Amino acid sequence: MLRKPQVSVWRVVALQAVVGVVVALGAWFVSSGRGSVVLSALYGAAIIAVPSALFALSIQFWLSKLKPGVAVYGFALGELLKIGLTIVLLFFAPRIVQPLSWAAMLIAVVVTLQVYWVALLLRGKKTSCAA
Repeated sequence: MLRKPQVSVWRVVALQAVVGVVVALGAWFVSSGRGSVVLSALYGAAIIAVPSALFALSIQFWLSKLKPGVAVYGFALGELLKIGLTIVLLFFAPRIVQPLSWAAMLIAVVVTLQVYWVALLLRGKKTSCAA
């Protein structure tokens, strides 16, 4: 554990937000500045980043006060709620963003989801542990 430092959940959420903005800028460039495409891309990134931020908040405040045995169940419940909120946000996308560009939104969702893999790579290289 000491040789592989952990990545802060807030760093992952911040990276998701940055990636979402980059995808939205790319959507703006590709669509020649069409606002609905940019908003669709931003909403797609928010579909991933907002539940992740709420999950990080719950870990920080709620799970840190629980005993380890109970915290495992709280973690699983938090993850289930995160997935549920993601599905709800996807369901309401056509009602919230009008007109919705499904392609821009789904590309943003997929690219923002990849941040989890990038975070694993950013954990740092092995270092020697001097005792």
